[in-house]
Amino acid sequence: MIEYIKGTIDSLTPANVVIEANSIGWFVNISLHTYSRLSDKKDIQLFIHEVIREDAHTLYGFSDPEERELFRSLITVNGVGSATAIMMLSSLSPEKIVEAISMEEVNVLKGVKGIGAKTAQRIIIDLKDKIAKSDVTDQIFQSQDNTIKNEALSALIMLGFSKKDADKSLDKVLKANPGIGVEGAIKAALKQL
Repeated sequence: MIEYIKGTIDSLTPANVVIEANSIGWFVNISLHTYSRLSDKKDIQLFIHEVIREDAHTLYGFSDPEERELFRSLITVNGVGSATAIMMLSSLSPEKIVEAISMEEVNVLKGVKGIGAKTAQRIIIDLKDKIAKSDVTDQIFQSQDNTIKNEALSALIMLGFSKKDADKSLDKVLKANPGIGVEGAIKAALKQL
């Protein structure tokens, strides 16, 4: 199995990239999320998922291992193939997919071309517990600034709320609103408490 390919971009489109590594041009399918991270670079490293069939050897590349793990989780769902998983990662950010699965937002998943109501429900049923327990969720949401959560938590505790309730409410707020400031996090958490 190929873990990653490191090389120079020969050609790049929103759907694929050709990476030259050791005088070999590797054709790799990518998501729009990965494309946006590659568009201003010349030398890259893509984490690879390899699909080998009788009639084709297809490579799917991802800018980080977390996106690849989400892709691998999605293709375990009956009715979701590699093309559909790439379409999902192109239509929604990995964070939004994880959020939609964990919050059971069927309509968000249905908004992706090729995903109907039954497939969206199947994705949620099959992956909700896996995603809740996996490192993918933690790695995606750990990138948020912890000082915002700590400051908001301190403020809520000073206002008289229990640490457990305030922490739970802030987790929901921060997952639903990445990039929110301390003041906004406190206001949103107060509405839930």
